[in-house]
Amino acid sequence: MRRIRAADDPGADRARAVDADVAGAVERVLDEVLGARLAEASAADALFRRDIAERVARFTLGGGKRLRGRFVWWGLRVCGGGGETAGAALRLAAALELVQTCALVHDDVMDGAELRRGRPALHAEMRGQYARQPGNGRSARSAEAFGRSAAVLAGDLALAWADDTVMDTGFPATARSAVHALWRTMRTEMVAGQYLDLHSQVTACRSPARAVRTARLKSARYSVERPLLMGATLAGADDRAAGALRSAGRCAGLAFQLHDDLLGVFGDPEETGKPSGDDLREGKLTYLTTVARARAEAAGDDGALGVLDAALGDPDLSAAAVDRVREVFVSTGARAALEDKVEVLADRSVAHLSDMRTADPAALRQLHALLRATAGARPHSPPGGCPPTVPGVTARAGER
Repeated sequence: MRRIRAADDPGADRARAVDADVAGAVERVLDEVLGARLAEASAADALFRRDIAERVARFTLGGGKRLRGRFVWWGLRVCGGGGETAGAALRLAAALELVQTCALVHDDVMDGAELRRGRPALHAEMRGQYARQPGNGRSARSAEAFGRSAAVLAGDLALAWADDTVMDTGFPATARSAVHALWRTMRTEMVAGQYLDLHSQVTACRSPARAVRTARLKSARYSVERPLLMGATLAGADDRAAGALRSAGRCAGLAFQLHDDLLGVFGDPEETGKPSGDDLREGKLTYLTTVARARAEAAGDDGALGVLDAALGDPDLSAAAVDRVREVFVSTGARAALEDKVEVLADRSVAHLSDMRTADPAALRQLHALLRATAGARPHSPPGGCPPTVPGVTARAGER
């Protein structure tokens, strides 16, 4: 029998094809997964499928850059995975997209945000659909409550579909329990981070340490660190490789959220898909705000403190008031401090991979570039050549 060379291995060919367009491969698997879930929804009820299930599918397919799935993939590839594990990795990626849908839909309900990706948020869309019904005598308050409640159900459905996708995936026996453990941990961390975000708003917490903790749990870990580890686990990575990826993902994930804080105030709404200053209107505890406050207090700048106190949590904050907050962020040096911190974290992220052994240097270069792009840092040339182009990672965290 002829010995099969790597070049003849159809699994290796599939992995190389995914390498060329990871986001496209994730979307194709996601489309298959959602098709099956929509069929199940049809069997349950036609109205439910039309109003809720199809909205979840459209939302999931209609935006985002498949960032978390790309980290699953490159975590797999730098640890030598591919071939037989490619399909499992792409299904994990699809499941993460559904988790992201759940997080964004619920986040918009909790924040009362009207826009997402430049379009009405799901709860606003549901409210508008039934408020326009002929002969609808319900009050505006009832329509608002309906929209929020329907969106909660949509987010719940997205999370249920994500869990179903993971449970239906055939993982290697050696990796199954570890992948499931990472999945469970990630879900709990995400909910914990969301609760800390809400708690900080209602208690007017101003702790920088709490801001960092919230950023790590709410976004950083499930966006970068956990997906990387899932891919590495599928590949059968040893403790050294997994540790390097964990540390790299933790640094890049925090930089990712800190850069998102900057975009929330200084970003272009045409690119972020949300009005500038919404974090201020919602009174969110961001590291950017805590740094500005600490610097203003140290300098005895009562004027800057007054601007921040007046702005945070004001739902009617005007564009002019947002401009005044921007000036405080610049004059106190908070913006520059955060930009520097993002660069430092991005550098640390890729430095954690400096001693990582891999059979695929091209995959490592891709991961270097993706980590820095996700962090919002300036591109550097990784060891072994120029950084590859990594498109589509400049939007706010919720859009990636």
